[in-house]
Amino acid sequence: MKYNLFVSGVQEELKIERRAVKNLIIENPLLKDYFNVFLFEDLPAKGKSSKKTYTDEVHKSNVYIGIFGNKYGNIGDDMISATEREFREAQKGNKEILIFIKENNDKIRDAHVRKLITEIRGPEKGYIYKRFNDLQELKNVVYEGLIAFLREKGIIGRDAFDQRICSKVKLSHIDEKKIRWFLRVSREKRNFPLSLTASVKDVLTHLNLLREGGLTNAAILLFGRDPHKFFLQAEVKCIQFPGTEVEKPFMSYHIYDGNLFEQVDLAVSFVLGAIRLPVIQQEHTAQAKRPHEIPAFAVQEAIVNAVAHRDYETTAGVQVMVFLDRVEIWNSGSLPPNLKISDLKQPHASYPNNPLIASTLYLANYIQRAGSGTLEMVKQCKAQGLPEPDFVSIRNDEFRVILPRDVFTKEALTKIGLNERQIKAVKYVKEKGRITNREYRQLNNISDEGARRDLDILLKKKIFKNQGGGRSLSYII
Repeated sequence: MKYNLFVSGVQEELKIERRAVKNLIIENPLLKDYFNVFLFEDLPAKGKSSKKTYTDEVHKSNVYIGIFGNKYGNIGDDMISATEREFREAQKGNKEILIFIKENNDKIRDAHVRKLITEIRGPEKGYIYKRFNDLQELKNVVYEGLIAFLREKGIIGRDAFDQRICSKVKLSHIDEKKIRWFLRVSREKRNFPLSLTASVKDVLTHLNLLREGGLTNAAILLFGRDPHKFFLQAEVKCIQFPGTEVEKPFMSYHIYDGNLFEQVDLAVSFVLGAIRLPVIQQEHTAQAKRPHEIPAFAVQEAIVNAVAHRDYETTAGVQVMVFLDRVEIWNSGSLPPNLKISDLKQPHASYPNNPLIASTLYLANYIQRAGSGTLEMVKQCKAQGLPEPDFVSIRNDEFRVILPRDVFTKEALTKIGLNERQIKAVKYVKEKGRITNREYRQLNNISDEGARRDLDILLKKKIFKNQGGGRSLSYII
């Protein structure tokens, strides 16, 4: 079944936004299978002579999307604009109403628009509304609203995303070289039974990536020539920051949107390249013996898990952020209901959100034995003298892995009894390379006596050491 969707909004002001919504739906491989979109401006000129045309289309629609900007629009004989008239018709017809409000400054809007927004925001109405600042944000919130609608109808959720058929793709969209590579690796690492000369169709069928003659979403994500063409959300953003907070300018920024194997490989290389040298030079430790502050296994496992288990039905991709003191990997989605955060640091069963993707990554030796990967991450980090990785679930729709880069994290420093001033000074030295007594006083607004006392403790705990002497005395890690 296809649902009829009506896009409303002042044409003069929101022409580009209206068109962007339609293009999103007709170009998205999931949405285009479930929605027919009506835009009034797409009608032939002779069909635009009366308001009956668009009111009839509202009546025929199942979903009404209202885009509100600053302008109210021309007022008709009934003393309301076409946009409000369409909204009222959708109300009377009990349509699914999704409202998207452009920007946040309501003061500059026409009075009638402000009144409509006030009504929509009223808790008794129960309308879904979101704000947006640019076209990409608009497409993101529209996509998420329509996915939520399909979930409520029971259309999404019956099959995992990776198991659904990807419409209008053929075997020619599959990269045969990647299939050959997969056969070599999986036969060597996991005793995959098919021969090196097996046909593309036979390999995909064996992996359950071909269903009822159609390629699944997983097939395109794993082996497609250009998966980003079909799934704009399938990408990994990698950012390196100069300090310990999100700030511009970035030291490095890349988006990887190839097949999932390439996304993982390139994202891992990005991180390992960024953390090649330790933040804290360990005394009497040969550099060659410690090429990365974080074990490469932990980095790869965190990124693979994010790609394998993320929610592909949201527009949020995977984000990898390298800070001076840590690496964070974020992905959309949540832990399965039968897993808790604490379970990740002990033996546990595996409940993949995308079972076809996970099983194929396992066969390619990208994923470890079920439930063992996070345990090994913890083990290797502790063996290297690092704090344990931190696993965090945010609002049950975002999952984060935090990998500390050195032993001088805020949590570790707090445990050994440092106060906030001293912790701030350690952060300062990690970013600036050194600190003087004067800089310590200015940083913490403290007296000379207090600064000397704090610095003496840092020296006794062997966190700081002296550099130079006299007026040129400074402290380094």
